[in-house]
Amino acid sequence: MDYLKLGKKPTATSLASCIHSKTMDDSSSLPGKADSTSSGSNEEASLQSKLIPGKQAFMLPNSDINRLLECPVCSNSMYPPIQQCPSGHTLCFDCKSKVNNKCPVCRKDIGSIRCLALEKLALSLHLPCSYHYLGCEEMFPYYSKKKHEMQCAFRPYTCPHPGSDCTFKGVIPTLLAHLKESHKVDLQVGSSFNHRYVKQDPCSVDSISWTLTLFNCFGHYFCLHFEAFPLGNKPVYMAFLRFMGEESEARRFGYSLEVGGNGRKQTWQGVPRSIRSHHRTVRDSHDGLIIPRSLALYFSGGDGNELKLRVTGKIWKEI
Repeated sequence: MDYLKLGKKPTATSLASCIHSKTMDDSSSLPGKADSTSSGSNEEASLQSKLIPGKQAFMLPNSDINRLLECPVCSNSMYPPIQQCPSGHTLCFDCKSKVNNKCPVCRKDIGSIRCLALEKLALSLHLPCSYHYLGCEEMFPYYSKKKHEMQCAFRPYTCPHPGSDCTFKGVIPTLLAHLKESHKVDLQVGSSFNHRYVKQDPCSVDSISWTLTLFNCFGHYFCLHFEAFPLGNKPVYMAFLRFMGEESEARRFGYSLEVGGNGRKQTWQGVPRSIRSHHRTVRDSHDGLIIPRSLALYFSGGDGNELKLRVTGKIWKEI
């Protein structure tokens, strides 16, 4: 019986037989084993083209193979040591304690049985990146796929908004819609800006204050941050730019910031950081224009009861 086609999860005993029969059945469809016209469908021909030469490996996106290696508790892929109950149901090692050593399917004691057959099956697999639906075309051995996915350039981005620990993730167009609809962030077009920041109580930074503005220029999007936070025991103000894309792309751009008043000015020139870096990471590394409170009040030209800063800037594309 072909468990993989039926979607039925085999026991450890039946799995070994299933692997053997499946390997024998699929050997005729490997490159060089049969004419592609005998595959019977365009889908099978496509799968054949993705097989690693000389490897009898399954590479079936969204198939029952993936579900076979999916932990029923956490729904993540299972890695050695894969645990197995006496009835053949499997789960990952980390989830064993979460279910109090009881099989989540049949409720039998799991014990210390290791599913070596499933671990060996995983060794034979070459699977697509989980972000293939976003454009990644890479194929990886099962046990190295997870490492790639942690750094895959196609993985979704985390919401760059600094005002809350927003858990939203998505591609750039989705993030833009989310920022405008959920966080009411202003989107401006152009590579230069002139912003005025006003704070009525410049000495209080008990609750960190921030402002975020989006810019669209050179076919890309940028996040301009302006934040107040304590540095040591004194409040400071900081402006910096982040790029909505990968770090490798961010290095193709530069930006400058300037703030001043009373005949003085302070400038900063740098490279925008990718939104892959959390805004707190950028802030804590001081990678931006930092203005001490005393200087900010001097720039404001007032009586010290209200902060009025005008920050100008420009974004350019490096040649």
